Amino acid sequence: MAAIDSLARKPQAPADAELLVRTPPHSIEAEQGLLGAILVNNEAFYRVSDFLEPRHFFEPIHQRIFELAGEFIRLGKVANPVTLKTFLPPDLDIEGISLNQYLARLAAESTTIINAEDYGRLVYDLSIRRDLIQIGEEMVNTAYGAPVDATPSSHIEEAERKLYQLAETGRYDSGFQRFAKALTTAVDMAARAYQRDGSLSGLATGLIDLDTRMGGLQPSDLIILAGRPGMGKTALATNIAYYVAKTYVQGDVRADGHRETANGGVVGFFSLEMSAEQLATRIIAEQTRIPSNKIRRGGIDEADFERIRDVAIALQNLPFYIDETGGLTVGQLAARARRLKRQHGLDLLVVDYLQLLQGSGRFSDSRVQEITDITTRLKALAKELKIPVLALSQLSRQVEQREDKRPQLSDLRESGSIEQDADVVLFVFREEYYHQMRKPSEANKDKFAEWLEQGELVDGKAEVIIGKQRHGPTGTVDLQFDAAVTRFANLADTQRVESYIPIGSSMPKQIAAPQTKA
Repeated sequence: MAAIDSLARKPQAPADAELLVRTPPHSIEAEQGLLGAILVNNEAFYRVSDFLEPRHFFEPIHQRIFELAGEFIRLGKVANPVTLKTFLPPDLDIEGISLNQYLARLAAESTTIINAEDYGRLVYDLSIRRDLIQIGEEMVNTAYGAPVDATPSSHIEEAERKLYQLAETGRYDSGFQRFAKALTTAVDMAARAYQRDGSLSGLATGLIDLDTRMGGLQPSDLIILAGRPGMGKTALATNIAYYVAKTYVQGDVRADGHRETANGGVVGFFSLEMSAEQLATRIIAEQTRIPSNKIRRGGIDEADFERIRDVAIALQNLPFYIDETGGLTVGQLAARARRLKRQHGLDLLVVDYLQLLQGSGRFSDSRVQEITDITTRLKALAKELKIPVLALSQLSRQVEQREDKRPQLSDLRESGSIEQDADVVLFVFREEYYHQMRKPSEANKDKFAEWLEQGELVDGKAEVIIGKQRHGPTGTVDLQFDAAVTRFANLADTQRVESYIPIGSSMPKQIAAPQTKA
């Protein structure tokens, strides 16, 4: 038995000893050819300077030569073997040749200025590969020597962050672009909008009047959906998310293997408050028109169950992904969103809700600064993934102290950062909710009759107030709301308000006619 234990502890020789002596990927010839081109014609530097940095070179002496040449050229001076040698160590020995000889050799073996960019991209790509190897080694070392308080999930999230950061930086298409290219992009966007349902440039919400005002949910936008408890924030976000997923149509395959979205989109829903089961029940209730409380307590008949089954089957293949993990940090949320984008695609991200997220930990003593950190990083995530991010937010209690309960931008909790970072701010308001709270005693027949009459005007109605919008006007959109099944819908044509009243207008708001009840 001891012999077996000893054999088990004996280190095994690697299957391939050459794996231990592999050198990182690099190309000395490409580095020399590029540096030579720069020393011969300084214009070659500007063909690579927007994406290539000294750290991307493998040889330290090449890093120093590129850095020094860049300093000279940016100052308007000539960078050549004669001017550079004064600022490099004179006693430098490079494989048996002096510094002067090496600089002269670089100039003699240079590539042409036409090929300089191709050489620069090769040097850059090999540097990215070396970074990828380093990340892999760090993952291995961290896994072997992890401290006691470190969790595997934190290691995975950190590795994903580094990999995604490397994937986004491993490109050379940033910087200035010709206006013609921007025009082409704008025309392509218009063409896609023309082909998409509703002729919208953004994702359609399924709410016609809201889409008309906003042009859909725009890529790279941070959209804040706010309201007091009971107004239906989560219901509206769920309705929009479901519609986007339901209308998803795959498009053409891009050169990188990813598939474009022709209509609708893949939805990621972070439900920090409700469980995934509660969210699914809401969607089932919305689609079957069976109240969720009736589903929960089993008050359904066979016909209802058949409808629930049919809807559940139809919902199974929706590109709708739910993460119900509570207490997430904004960094963890970003990492999971990147992973979903990479694995399945992502066209809309919903966060329910903002105040349940945790910041990066740098501002634990100030909730206002922490919310600022959260909204700033959510906006950065929307730009990074090029998708709309719909984040729900609570409102402060000062709404309840006013006679007119309609929310304003100043009602947002920690409103400075939320209002500043958001591209669009939407408020959900239901007068019906407050009307029920003002119910008088039935003994006072006059007041009770007046209350009933007013209730007919607000019954089943909701307002979405566009408090801020970078791309269009502010104002109010009227919707229908069925509280029993938590469903927002378009008002019938006969119920819609004839005129659209912008915020701040002195015109009286018209009241939609009540629905005719069976």
